[in-house]
Amino acid sequence: MTRILIVDDHAVVRKGTKQILSAAFPNSVFGEAATAAEAMALLRNQSWSVVIMDVGLPGRGGLDALKDIKSEYPKLPVLIQSMYGEEQYALRAVRAGASGYITKESSADALAGAIQKILQGGKYISAALGEALVTSLSRGNERPRHEDLSDREYQVLRLIGSGKSVKEIGLQLSLSAKTVSTYRARVLLKLELSTSAELIHYSVLHHIVE
Repeated sequence: MTRILIVDDHAVVRKGTKQILSAAFPNSVFGEAATAAEAMALLRNQSWSVVIMDVGLPGRGGLDALKDIKSEYPKLPVLIQSMYGEEQYALRAVRAGASGYITKESSADALAGAIQKILQGGKYISAALGEALVTSLSRGNERPRHEDLSDREYQVLRLIGSGKSVKEIGLQLSLSAKTVSTYRARVLLKLELSTSAELIHYSVLHHIVE
């Protein structure tokens, strides 16, 4: 029996994903979690065939949660589902051990096909993501500075790049303003920049924000 765990902080997304996959995998059992902590609790209490997880979870984000899952359950396949385009998070997700990355704008057939491929032991990687992976490998030491940021630092950079304030970022990520400011300072240092305006310019220039 296929057991599918859906991890997303939006109930309507969990419901929609479940409806799509219930039609494609009629004999499956589904579990739902709204946070990384809830997901880990379910993983430790029950066995699962695959996890579908949103990259933008509050608190401990999806990429951090992915690393936790792969650390404890290295063979458990995880499909990262996100509202963000592949160029923003897909490479990081695959490097962290995800079996695939799919955007929430993808069709129901694409989502079902991704799960089917992953359950068969494969990887769900679009042509665009495959090309990006090859390009990243071929760049070697010439890769852009933001690829050396931690996942949380990258998340803060992307939110600053989209125009959000430190307070707004803190609320979205369930972090204190002081912690966000610390991440911002680290990002500035690693990117060799000085101001938030420069971070916004960098984000646009490198297609970190749309």
